[in-house]
Order: sequence, then structure tokens, then C-alpha cells
Amino acid sequence: MRINIYTDGAARGNPGPGGYGIVLESGSHRKEMCHGFRHTTNNRMELLAVIEALKALKTNKAQVFIYSDSKYVVDTINKGWIFGWEKKAYKGKKNPDLWRKFIVLHRKFKPTYIWIKGHNNHPQNERCDALAVHASMQKELEADVFFEEQGGKLI
Repeated sequence: MRINIYTDGAARGNPGPGGYGIVLESGSHRKEMCHGFRHTTNNRMELLAVIEALKALKTNKAQVFIYSDSKYVVDTINKGWIFGWEKKAYKGKKNPDLWRKFIVLHRKFKPTYIWIKGHNNHPQNERCDALAVHASMQKELEADVFFEEQGGKLI
């Protein structure tokens, strides 16, 4: 079984209101997810989209492919940077709370990460972008607690 995951994150103001969008596809099955936060960053939303998509998976027996327009996410894994960051307890790195969650899921599902160019008429990426922007515009947005506790700065 193959599962294709498409993700995108958005923040209006960066930092500002933000959200993520996800499209999961496997065979004839398709699921869309999105969620918004009142004060966050684009990179946090890009990474959280991958985390939430992996958390939604029901099996770790499938081949998982993650398509993202985020070099921040894709390069961190594909270039192996995260493993050095992990050894140093993410000291001095942005978004350590999310990277700690991410690495556990990465090891469980062992996905392949594929970078795709954003805003390039890729149907699933465009849909994820629309979901992320829509989520960021909701009236009652959740707090990105870690980010806000850090003073709401680009950390």
C-alpha cells in the first residue's frame, strides 16, 4: 500500500495568524485536513502539517511519500541535519518542540520526502495552500502555545 501526503503551511504576517493544510491519498481514498492558529510562523505550520498528517495514519506498514514545498522541512531530513540537531538536543535551533515530535513520527513511518515547487499549479499543493490559508482566516483560532510562550518571535 502507498500513501501520498501533500502538505502546506501558511502565516499571514509571519509571524501572524497561520494554518496548515493536508491532503492524504491512498488508492481511491482521499482525506483533507486543516487547522489554524492565532499567532505562529510559516515554518511552524509547514512542519506541523507533516506531523499532523503522520499522526493521522492508521498503519506503519504502508510506503509513505510526503510532498512539500517547504525546503525547511524536506532539506532538514533529506540532508540529514535533524540527526545532528537531535544529538545536540536541538540547542539553538528554531521550533525544537515540533522537531522533537516530528522525529518520533519520522522513525515510526519512515516516509520519503519529496520537494515540489510551490504555487506551480500542482493540484494537491494548491489545495493544501487553499486549506492552510482558509484555516488561518477562521475567527476563533487556537493558540500556538509554545510559540506564544516564547514571546511570539521568530524562534
